[in-house]
Amino acid sequence: MRALVTGGSGYFGCLLRDRLVARGDAVRIFDLVDVDDRPASIEYVGGDIRDAAAVRRACDGVDVVYHNVAQVPLAKDRALFWAVNHGGTENLLVAARDARVRKVVHTSTSAIFGVPKKNPVDEATEPTPMEEYGRAKLAGERLVTRFAAEHGIDVTIIRPRTIVGHGRLGIFQILFNWVEEGRSIPVLGAGDNRYQFVHADDLADACIRAADRPGSTVYNIGAERFGTMREVLEALCRHAGTGSRVYAVPMGLAVAAMRVTSALGLSPLGPYHSLMYGRSLYFDVAKAKRELGWGSRWSNDEMLCQSYDWYRAHKTEVLAARTASPHRSALKQGVLALVRRLS
Repeated sequence: MRALVTGGSGYFGCLLRDRLVARGDAVRIFDLVDVDDRPASIEYVGGDIRDAAAVRRACDGVDVVYHNVAQVPLAKDRALFWAVNHGGTENLLVAARDARVRKVVHTSTSAIFGVPKKNPVDEATEPTPMEEYGRAKLAGERLVTRFAAEHGIDVTIIRPRTIVGHGRLGIFQILFNWVEEGRSIPVLGAGDNRYQFVHADDLADACIRAADRPGSTVYNIGAERFGTMREVLEALCRHAGTGSRVYAVPMGLAVAAMRVTSALGLSPLGPYHSLMYGRSLYFDVAKAKRELGWGSRWSNDEMLCQSYDWYRAHKTEVLAARTASPHRSALKQGVLALVRRLS
C-alpha cells in the first residue's frame, strides 16, 4: 500500500507512520517541518495544508491518505482553526479526488460534541460544539460528508477521545512535571466526571483497520476501561509514589479563572480545556468493535502511567527539544506555574 500521512511530523502522525512501515506500506509524510527521527525509507514532502498545490503534490500516486493535520486547541487562534481544520481539509479532499485516491481516513475529534446532553456518545449523537476549535472540526467533517456524497470519495471519519501514549506531551507534560515534584493535582468539584482517553496505539490500529474497510462511515474511538477524572489522577499519583495528592477546587470559580487567564494569554490552556476538564464525555465504541474487529488494549490508568514513565525516562531530551508539534514538546506553564508553587 502507498500511504500518505498528513501531519506526519506530529505526535500521532509519527506513531502512525511507524505502524504503517512496520506492516510493509510505502509511506510518505506531508508536514510543514521534517523531524530527526524520520526513517530514510519514508518520503518527506514539505508544505502547508492551506497550499492547494502542495497538497496535490503530496497526494500524487498514493492509495490511502491518513489526514491528521489539525490546528489543535492549544493554538487558541480562531482564524487558524478555520483555515487549517476546514480550509485545509477541503484542499485535501479536492486533491484526493483528483488523484483518484482509493481511501481517505480523516481524523476528527470528540470536541465536536462539546458537553453532551447524555453519555455514552455514539455515532448517531448530534454534534454540539461549544468553542471554535470544535466548530471548525465539525465543519471539516461536513465537508467530508459532502465530498463523499457528491464526488464518490471513500472517506472514513475517526473521532478519537483525548489521545495519550508514550511521547505524548503538551498539557500532559505539565501534569507529569507536577506529579514528579510531588505537587498536589486539582480536580474540578468532586472530580467524579467520567472521562475517557484513548491510547495512540489503539487509535492507530483503528485508523489502519478503517483504511482497509471500504465504504464511507464514522467511528468513535476510545478506551473501554476507564473511570472518573479523580480515579485516573489518583492512579497516576499512586504509581509515581512522589507524594502527589488529588484535591478538589470549586468548579465555577476554577472554570472562570481558566477562561480569563486563557483569554489574556497567561495560561497554555484553551477554551476547550476549561469547558471539559470537569465534565463527562465518553464514547460507545460498539460500532468500531463490530465493523472493524477493533478493540482497545489500554485502560485510562495504564496509558497515563506509561506516558509518565516515558516522560521520566526522556525528560532531558524532552526539555531540550525544539519542535513545531505542541503534542511532542514541553509547554510554558504561564500562570499555572504559580498554581504549581502553591500546590
